[in-house]
Amino acid sequence: MKVLLTGSSRGIGKAIKDSLLINSHQVVGTSRSPIKDSTNNKYQHIACDLSKPEDVVKLKELFEAEEIPEILINNAGMFKDADFTISDKEWLDNWDKTMQVNLRSTALLCKWAINAWKERGIEGRIINISSRAGQRGDTQEYASYAASKAGMIGLTKSIARSFGKDGITAYSIAPGFVDTDMARESIEVYGAEYLTQGLFLDTIAPTEEFANLVLFLAEGKLKHATGQTFHVNSGSYLP
Repeated sequence: MKVLLTGSSRGIGKAIKDSLLINSHQVVGTSRSPIKDSTNNKYQHIACDLSKPEDVVKLKELFEAEEIPEILINNAGMFKDADFTISDKEWLDNWDKTMQVNLRSTALLCKWAINAWKERGIEGRIINISSRAGQRGDTQEYASYAASKAGMIGLTKSIARSFGKDGITAYSIAPGFVDTDMARESIEVYGAEYLTQGLFLDTIAPTEEFANLVLFLAEGKLKHATGQTFHVNSGSYLP
């Protein structure tokens, strides 16, 4: 199985990459900066800044090659504050960049993958890493992030409804706070209590739990859950 995984260099993405490789799958990973991983010949890395449309277009070639990814995992994302009190220009710059990284690039990759799969008769799978914020909302300074992640969930459901008869399935995973660099940055700003408030377990989720779930979905073991959103947030949001 060949997988395209965005944001593979750290956090949830790295855990997913490691899990896929351990289970003998081929992985094409992306991040903004080039990295070297010579320890596994099943891994290929592409430097791609999803905030730049000209970089995103380079990934289209993957779905035009002789051997194309059968699984698409849209994991890369940005999470940057923009208070409602800042200038309109600053606020919209944040909004547009967040949408480009989190939603527009995701949508294009899904479009390219689906068209390629349909043309070749491949029963592909899409896994979009959304967020708890995409369903319950976030604080006002992260409104662009919450809106972009809500868009990912809507996109996923639309794909599931439209292309299931072609054998194509799509899923969303909605993390709360996860034990990653991003969470540790939030701790520096808000303090540790902010991350754990409202949890019904005594810790925030480890990246390995997401890797386990992604592997299960990627291997086609839950086909009839297509379109669903899987919430992994220590009980902090229960839809």
